[in-house]
Amino acid sequence: MTTINDIIPHVKNNKWSKFFSYYKPYKGAFLWDMFFSISGAAIMLVIPLIVRYITHNVVYFEAAEARREILRLGILSLILIAVEYGCNFWTTYYGHRMSSRMEYDMRAELFEHYQKLSFSFFDDQKVGHLMSRVTTDLFEISELFHHGPEDLVISVIKLVGSFTILFIINWKLALVAFVLVPPMTIYAINLNKRMKIVYKQNRKRIAEINGQIEENLSGIRVVKSFANEEVEKQKFKVGNDGFLESKRQNYLVMAQYQSGINGFTTLLNILVVIVGAYLITENALPVTDLVTFLLYIGNVTEPIRKLVAFTEQYQNGMSGFDRFYEIMNIRPDIEDSPNAVEADRFGGKIVFKDVSFRYENMQQDVLSHVNIEIKPGEYVALIGPSGVGKTTLCSLIPRFYEVSDGAVLVDDRDVREYTQKSLRRNIGIVQQDVYLFSGDVMENIRYGRPDATDEEIILAAKQANAHDFIMELPDGYHTDIGQRGVKLSGGQKQRISIARVFLKNPPILIFDEATSSLDNKSEKVVQKSLEALAENRTTLVIAHRLSTIRAAGRILVLSENGITEEGTHEELMAKNGIYAMLYRLQFPELSEEDGPAPLAEMAFAD
Repeated sequence: MTTINDIIPHVKNNKWSKFFSYYKPYKGAFLWDMFFSISGAAIMLVIPLIVRYITHNVVYFEAAEARREILRLGILSLILIAVEYGCNFWTTYYGHRMSSRMEYDMRAELFEHYQKLSFSFFDDQKVGHLMSRVTTDLFEISELFHHGPEDLVISVIKLVGSFTILFIINWKLALVAFVLVPPMTIYAINLNKRMKIVYKQNRKRIAEINGQIEENLSGIRVVKSFANEEVEKQKFKVGNDGFLESKRQNYLVMAQYQSGINGFTTLLNILVVIVGAYLITENALPVTDLVTFLLYIGNVTEPIRKLVAFTEQYQNGMSGFDRFYEIMNIRPDIEDSPNAVEADRFGGKIVFKDVSFRYENMQQDVLSHVNIEIKPGEYVALIGPSGVGKTTLCSLIPRFYEVSDGAVLVDDRDVREYTQKSLRRNIGIVQQDVYLFSGDVMENIRYGRPDATDEEIILAAKQANAHDFIMELPDGYHTDIGQRGVKLSGGQKQRISIARVFLKNPPILIFDEATSSLDNKSEKVVQKSLEALAENRTTLVIAHRLSTIRAAGRILVLSENGITEEGTHEELMAKNGIYAMLYRLQFPELSEEDGPAPLAEMAFAD
């Protein structure tokens, strides 16, 4: 499996092209945003020149003419302020709309990418970490998308424009003001390096806390049942303390940065006043020009402050984009081959041909040289001790995992030759741990076939023996069942999951210990539903309760050495081997004299 640390070397070269690609659908909006940003910045450069013209020239006109000129310039200033308001409104409203659409595109792309990644990827990830990449990270990136170029352009225009005008007015005083720019730049660069490290650490801490919260809330019933609230508080405190320390380092660097820039800004004002006053005493600078200089110093310091904010925003946004980009460059372990075929409805023949499997970063095989042939419509039960790979074996059929060696064939074709979607469309899975989505009963059954009608859903529920209990719910099929179906019993949830598979109507079924967590009464009802579902379908059942598989056409006993026994219940009992010993272990009343051998007890202990 490709991990985040195994990203291919050319990633960094493509990162910026990927970043700018999100502007492409909105280049018109982006150009308008830049136009209005530049226009607003230009207006801010013009207004101090109007003030200079008034103080330098107009005040010396004849009184009547001066008043008329001041009125005209006042009206012009008001018009410029109105235009600036329009420019700022456009960049704030439409600029943010543009960035929110870009965020929308990235979120959709990331979510779609999550759907493509294989089980092996999610086996190594925490849900909270993945969620933070979809929420917090993308918000920071969207802010950078909008404000980054805008703030940069405005700052450059104001800085370059202000210094150009100041040089024209008085080059000596302009040089004095400019002399502080290089040390400010060096200071900013040094602090930026530290900020980048701190912001990346912050992102990791936020993801860890999100993961802890998600894990706690998902398992809140377990927490409360063990009265372990204090344990959870302590676990959360460790993560929260780590985040607090990370934020402390973050604010330390930020304080050094902002305090330094603010100090340089204040020093710039004082330096201009002192040198300007000296030049006035030398008759080298009119007082009105010093006033103009001080007005433009505001135009110099304001973009510097923007650059401070931009630097913080850049670090936030790019650290988020780096994490986004890392995930987007993880390729799924299992992908359709270029020549993959779209499977029609399967006949149901399944063959495991010398199959071996080991998990990533594990040297020992979970399955080794397994050979099984299952005929169309056959009902096959698979038993064995925990950890020998029963669930893994079944997961190879829909390609949730890829075989390490050998091949799995369905209808005499390697499953790797089918498209994943068409392959899985032909396979129905009923698991012990039923996952129901928040919403009502009908929505959850419809998940088996999203285009199904209400009548088809009700029919599927009747086939699964679920209709009667559903009708007893407060709102029938439209009853909200809560997150993961917490408002339903285990047997009810299981029957809804079976109704979902009835609706899907696949030719191949996999029952993965579907009744092992139910009480005897619920088990009988669910077992009846499962038997109805399995009729005329190829069915593979994983079971610990051997009473549920006595009617199986064939029972396979899986151990670390592969398939060690196979046959019907009666045949295996007659052999008096491992299966017979296991059966007597579960039902000791059947044999008072012959207890199970100690070897069997150890081999099949959970």
